[in-house]
Amino acid sequence: MAEKEKYGLIAGNGRFPFLVLKSAREQGIDFVVAAIKEEAFSDIESCGYPVHWLGLGELGKLIRLFRSSGVQKAIMAGQVKHVQIFGSAFPDLTMIRMLAGLKQKNTDSLIGGIARVLEDSGVSLVDSSMLLKPYLAVQGTLTRRGLTAAEMSDVDYGRPIAYRIASMDLGQTIVVRDRAVVAVEAMEGTDAVILRAGALVGKKNLTVIKVSKPKQDMRFDIPVVGLSTLEAMIASGATALVIDAGRTLVFDREDFVKAADENRIAVVAFDVPVTGKSIPPE
Repeated sequence: MAEKEKYGLIAGNGRFPFLVLKSAREQGIDFVVAAIKEEAFSDIESCGYPVHWLGLGELGKLIRLFRSSGVQKAIMAGQVKHVQIFGSAFPDLTMIRMLAGLKQKNTDSLIGGIARVLEDSGVSLVDSSMLLKPYLAVQGTLTRRGLTAAEMSDVDYGRPIAYRIASMDLGQTIVVRDRAVVAVEAMEGTDAVILRAGALVGKKNLTVIKVSKPKQDMRFDIPVVGLSTLEAMIASGATALVIDAGRTLVFDREDFVKAADENRIAVVAFDVPVTGKSIPPE
């Protein structure tokens, strides 16, 4: 009888890793978890799979773990704050060599470099949404309320700009008001840029636009929204959230939509890529 294929999970923060493991249990898929010390939540140890804690810079240890565990395919799930890479992470020799070979240190380059090193060691990174297809946003209005004319105008203005910024691998979220970009995401993450926008111009009539990269690699850095996104929007007076259909994971969808409706926030998923104006979903 053939041995069951074993997967590796590289777990960052948030609920993404937990949902991957929940889906894996339901489908009888075997996992070994490499939890990032600086990011992963401690209760990941209660998910029913073996968990090994690694520092963010311990790439060599990660490879040895996967090799000794018989892992040939791995999934990255969960956020890793970009500032961690430049802050508390202490790189091992394998990571130092990988970093030395990079021409730039943006998200795609860093994670792409890790993916290449893993590939060379016999471990392939696979689509991180492969077990979570039901969580991907479908085209349409998720909430009771759709976009107002003013919000739609901000989307038409801001969404092409968001794609240009995302294409440069700077960030995937911008905040717009009255056809002006208030804030652009960099290393701080989606929730922080929303809060910053509210602090800059006052808590009123902000439209949040979160996009995928034009050539989104579904193995890593997939856009994610959830209850924490809404909490930041409520605190900042944001009234609308626009995301990419088929490329954005929506966590806790029922509670997410309920909270959005209770706060009169419109959430709409558009098809990609954008050419010209953003056409409202039917």
